[in-house]
Amino acid sequence: MEQGLEATLSRQTPSRTKPRLLDGEQEAHLIALACAETPEGQGKWSVRLLADQLVELVYVERISHETVRQTLKKTNSNPGCRNAG
Repeated sequence: MEQGLEATLSRQTPSRTKPRLLDGEQEAHLIALACAETPEGQGKWSVRLLADQLVELVYVERISHETVRQTLKKTNSNPGCRNAG
C-alpha cells in the first residue's frame, strides 16, 4: 500500500535497538583483563576464561562468552595475543 511522500518523510526510527550488555567501565575491565597475564596453568586467554574471570572478580553478575567475543571484536582486542601492535 502506498502511503505517499508525507509518510516517508515522517517515518519513525525503529525501536528494536538492543541495550548495551556492558557499560564503559565493564568494557575497560574486560580489555584490561585480556591484556593481563593469564591465570597460572593457562597458556592464553579464551573468551570463556575471560567471561568466567569477569564474573569471579564481580565486574558483572553474569556474561556469556559470546558477549565477550563481540566486545573484544568491536574494540579490536585479541585475547592471548602478546603483540600490542
